[in-house]
Amino acid sequence: MKELLFASCVPMLWVISTVELFFTVLLFSRYMKTKNPIFLLSGMICVGLTYDALALALGTVMADGPVLLAISRLRYVFHGGLIPLIFAICAYALDFNKVWKTAAWVFTGVLIVLGVADGCIRQIGVQTVAGVCRYVSVSAPAWAEIVNSLLTFGTVIPMMIAGIVVWVKQKTPHLFLSAFLMFLFSGLGAACLELMFYISMYGELLMALFLYFYASRKAK
Repeated sequence: MKELLFASCVPMLWVISTVELFFTVLLFSRYMKTKNPIFLLSGMICVGLTYDALALALGTVMADGPVLLAISRLRYVFHGGLIPLIFAICAYALDFNKVWKTAAWVFTGVLIVLGVADGCIRQIGVQTVAGVCRYVSVSAPAWAEIVNSLLTFGTVIPMMIAGIVVWVKQKTPHLFLSAFLMFLFSGLGAACLELMFYISMYGELLMALFLYFYASRKAK
């Protein structure tokens, strides 16, 4: 199984990038037609997921250097700036009133600022695995590590909880599945730390898919 993962890594990074780009375009096009904020927010999340996958895919054809470093740095900035939008998605999915939506946006805005700052100052270093030259986190200040942990685990878990509430009240499991599958594949990646970045990308792909399904259901 491990050999299969190593062999499939390079071509599948390009496939995943293409499919996530397709979901991104689809979500934005649906937003233009419906003006439903769930489509817009989900599309922005997918921008981050697509860029993340594309940056890794470029690492299969580019050598270590200033260009790949700049592309990779922006990958961390996008992650910090866009992942917090999950909190806003939860607020709209749960049909919060105006006061609580405002509170959710304030919290989201603070996290975006902190996430972008984390992405800018975090020290990253080059690593090559399975034919992929990529930049990984080396070190960061203590506050940045807290922010990163919050963005990694503090978004998907609340989204799962919101997904359960939505499943019960709105009779649709898609929001829960979007978060749960992301969480599941991240856990599976821990079983093969070398390829954790690659395995978790399947979770990101499924996250994008079920965000689209949920947004479509919510718009009806």
